[in-house]
Amino acid sequence: MPEAPKEQQKATDYSVAENNKKTLEFIEDVTAKADDVQKRVLAEIICRNAHVEYLKRHGLNGNIDRETFKKIMPVITYEDIQPDINRIANGDKSHILCSQPISEFLTSSGTSGGERKLMPTIDEELGRRSLLYSLLMPVMSQFVPGLDKGKGMYFLFIKSEAKTPGGLVARPVLTSYYKSSHFKERPYDPYTNYTSPNETILCPDSYQSMYSQMLCGLCQNNQVLRVGAVFASGFIRAIRFLEKHWSLLCNDIRTGTLNSQITDPSVREAVMKILKPDAKLADFIEQECSRQSWQGIIIRLWPNTKYIDVIVTGTMSQYIPNLDYYSNGLPLVCTMYASSECYFGVNLNPLCKPSEVSYTLIPTMAYFEFLPVHKSNGTSKSVPIPKSLNEKEHQELIDLVDVKLGQDYELVVTTYAGLYRYRVGDVLRVAGFKNSAPQFNFICRKNVVLSIDSDKTDEVELQNAVKNAVSHLMPFDAQLNEYTSCADTTTIPGHYVLYWELSLNGSTPIPPSVFEDCCLTIEESLNSVYRQGRVSDKSIGPLEIKIVEAGTFDKLMDYAISLGASINQYKTPRCVKFAPIIELLNFRVVSCYFSPKCPKWTPGHKQWNDMV
Repeated sequence: MPEAPKEQQKATDYSVAENNKKTLEFIEDVTAKADDVQKRVLAEIICRNAHVEYLKRHGLNGNIDRETFKKIMPVITYEDIQPDINRIANGDKSHILCSQPISEFLTSSGTSGGERKLMPTIDEELGRRSLLYSLLMPVMSQFVPGLDKGKGMYFLFIKSEAKTPGGLVARPVLTSYYKSSHFKERPYDPYTNYTSPNETILCPDSYQSMYSQMLCGLCQNNQVLRVGAVFASGFIRAIRFLEKHWSLLCNDIRTGTLNSQITDPSVREAVMKILKPDAKLADFIEQECSRQSWQGIIIRLWPNTKYIDVIVTGTMSQYIPNLDYYSNGLPLVCTMYASSECYFGVNLNPLCKPSEVSYTLIPTMAYFEFLPVHKSNGTSKSVPIPKSLNEKEHQELIDLVDVKLGQDYELVVTTYAGLYRYRVGDVLRVAGFKNSAPQFNFICRKNVVLSIDSDKTDEVELQNAVKNAVSHLMPFDAQLNEYTSCADTTTIPGHYVLYWELSLNGSTPIPPSVFEDCCLTIEESLNSVYRQGRVSDKSIGPLEIKIVEAGTFDKLMDYAISLGASINQYKTPRCVKFAPIIELLNFRVVSCYFSPKCPKWTPGHKQWNDMV
């Protein structure tokens, strides 16, 4: 995820090697002294906010030592502070959560956690985000040299802003960042040489933004050394945009004129500084895009690309086969871990396999605590959020340096901007350590996505079940592009429904029995509580797969954006409950298949689940 340069600024005294050395020394220092840094961070947060209403309400009374803070302050979810958030949003300017003025609200992704939440932030948080961004390329340069000699092609987007009744701006964290001076006026750095002018990123029209960014990336194709977006889904969407519009883009390059659909004056001006008539380049792009197969299209059009910079952890892992196909197996790099609540850490081994990605939490970003998540049969137990902790669970929270290798934890943060012992909702697994600072695999959002009765199916379990089922499609050269699910309780008993959008590359039709086998494989892959409901309790009906038309999930994304979701933060929801979305999906169903029989289940699993 890149920073943006200050255009046309040069610095003769800038030393890449010296800057990289200082950055790596910083990482070494804060990870070696992680606990001391964490103590200082918590003391700073409490000291500066000692007299805010929220801390006084809970009786902290200015105490800044860690043990008193952990004894007195409750562990909370968004619902616990929502009344305070609403007061701030409605114009209350008293020091409710933070001694510094709340500068704006950062809206969480509408498809992460189920609802858009308002996260308070302060001006100085932009500096912390910039700090984390500044660590990325010095780390990457250790593994891929020479990245300062070319450009990065990143597809980045903003969304229009909203205002609260009290006049505060509410917008996604990346929109906030891209519109800040930290992004737009960053001092010269050769690592921040990008194909997309700021004007194209800051264009609120998503079509014009995508078109102009793609055009600029094509015009500078031989200078591109790395490509990316925020999420893997966003980069795939960009490639599919190219599939639909390459002929228009080629015409612009051939003639040196910009398509009339691009009407934003600042975008047109910025693009025309890059766009020049180039018939040879247009012919080359046309030749490559006209081929029957798009395998390897990324390295064909941008031949010097070293890696793809996108998030492919969590549910984004389903896009790995598509990315491998389009890039001929270029490295997939996940550089950082962040959310609307806080920016957390960086990947210090960026060329690792996607399944091995781990993030080192940077101790200066916030105060971190960890709630153990107890595993059942090798997977993290699904516990819905919101959920209040009992006294024993409060006592289980541990500090950053005290986590245990291989253990799963729910992340809890205390930030400079007014969140105190806040449950982020992410489940992390300790994969190793950088000095005394732990490194975490991102496992999932700790939220149940499907439930009919007493069954509870989480994102990771569903993703793994779908992955197992998709293997039945391989002999037919078919690929699962996207999926979502819902718990259909209009039938008695209710049942799980999965909506699949496929790419059919083979010539042999897929028999209905294969899709029925997919249904059964998913059921066999789900937890014993689900299977007991199917086999013994008869409380759950047969699982159903609905095949939808090509382009359905693009329509779903367009619909979400029309309701205010950010194109930059959008992730396909793995479970849908909103009636208009279900109606949209059902309208585009072309065939339906049910599990032909009950999955396997033995009573021993019932006893095991009764104990947890």
